[in-house]
Amino acid sequence: MLLEIRHVTRYDYIQPVRESVMEVWMQPQKSARQRLVSFDLDLDPPAQVFSYPDTFGNAVYHFDVPQPHDRLTITARSAVETEVPPEIPDRLDMGEWDRLASDSLRGDNFDFLHAHGFARGSPELDAFVNGMGLSDYKHRDPLSAVRALSELIYGAFGYETGVTRADSPIEDVLRAGKGVCQDFAHLMIAVCRGWGLPTRYVSGYLFTDRRHGDRSDPDASHAWVEVFLPSLRWVGIDPTNNTFATERHVTCAVGRDYRDVPPSRGVFKGDTVSQLSVGVSVRRARAALSDPEFLRPAGQSARQGPGSRRAPTGAEARHQQRLHQMQQQQ
Repeated sequence: MLLEIRHVTRYDYIQPVRESVMEVWMQPQKSARQRLVSFDLDLDPPAQVFSYPDTFGNAVYHFDVPQPHDRLTITARSAVETEVPPEIPDRLDMGEWDRLASDSLRGDNFDFLHAHGFARGSPELDAFVNGMGLSDYKHRDPLSAVRALSELIYGAFGYETGVTRADSPIEDVLRAGKGVCQDFAHLMIAVCRGWGLPTRYVSGYLFTDRRHGDRSDPDASHAWVEVFLPSLRWVGIDPTNNTFATERHVTCAVGRDYRDVPPSRGVFKGDTVSQLSVGVSVRRARAALSDPEFLRPAGQSARQGPGSRRAPTGAEARHQQRLHQMQQQQ
């Protein structure tokens, strides 16, 4: 499947900021089932762009806009050719649990076996696991357990934007009973890691097709998970839409949780109000590439605290960083 992706991120400032420094994780990966045909990053105001691979091998682009500006627009355009993933069997043998317990496998996948950021345990998560009888899922083979967990999350939680935020912990979706793909991915990661399954967060895009029962927002980036099973290697599964990853899923980056691979992250210098808007389009390549029909506000405005006359450090830098991370994946 040949797909064209356009991802527009815009920051509007009530008063000009003096400088912006940003990182983006928007380039689709190159892999056996995913061929990157082209990738282009446009900035307004213009800036020199640099790139580097992060700890997990993802392509990261970073830039600095050193002059005053009251708007920053990042436009990422991609063309990607995807292939149908290998067929997933109905089940695996119970010996897969023993293979998952090997010291070498656990060492190789250390980062994806332990709590991190938004994907961590809590009393609310323990209550959910106990109330749903999820510990009994380990009596099944790992693949069947993962499939059943995806079905449970899909059935137990409604999909609704605006209920949670980009920085919402698992407890928010557990209390609300609804959320978006980012929330469901973090919930599934936390449960799977509790079972001893190496599980990672996947950031990317989905070519939404309502005929397949997709309920995720077609005008936003998407998130799902990958579980490592020794007999199958990394298996992608999307609890938002209760499906294994298909040729309609486009992977941009993988990490321990959202915090490792947000679509964009950065800081700015200035004492002002910022509004983030996002527009995403994913379509078959035979369709004409055009701008997203609209840019949606992606978070509430936030005012910077004191100290805007100096370079942000410590708590101030973290506050500014959170402001720029409000691009929730849906």
